[in-house]
Amino acid sequence: MSAIPSAAKALGLLANNPEVSRALLIAAQAGYWKLMAVPERYRVYVMLNYVGTPLARLLGYAPGWSGLGLDLPRGVFEQWVGWVMSTRYLFDDPLLKALPNFPNYQGAMRALCFADDPWATLPAVELLCSGFKSIEPEILTIAPSDVGAAKIGHFGFFRPEHRDTLWRGAAEWLLPPE
Repeated sequence: MSAIPSAAKALGLLANNPEVSRALLIAAQAGYWKLMAVPERYRVYVMLNYVGTPLARLLGYAPGWSGLGLDLPRGVFEQWVGWVMSTRYLFDDPLLKALPNFPNYQGAMRALCFADDPWATLPAVELLCSGFKSIEPEILTIAPSDVGAAKIGHFGFFRPEHRDTLWRGAAEWLLPPE
């Protein structure tokens, strides 16, 4: 059983990713724990290794109530922990058969990184984008003050208050004038 990657990672793993002409990555990162901001990196390390792993071994799954948000089968959780503890994240997984698909993507790519995101830091976004070897992804770091916001964080892009700023810019990039 394999862990389910985010949409950005899934794009790299898809065999037919050359059919995608444009990709906008939003707070998408390689989740190596040392690339996360302090103190979040230490919270993640402790949570995965000293809470999640023992619970997964004891119960046969990692329960969502432990801080994951959803239940994960033990094998999926352990694979994910392996990626998070690995310097190159999923790129170091010799069992991940779809990894050779990453360089096949040749469309346009823009990755949005938010200055106050403790998980998708610029180095973590750069690491994920490095897997797309056939292109040079455009990586933009956006500070909350750039869009008149107090905070954006990891999931903030999707909040309605960013409709006229972040959403508009994303839509304009995704649907350029013909």
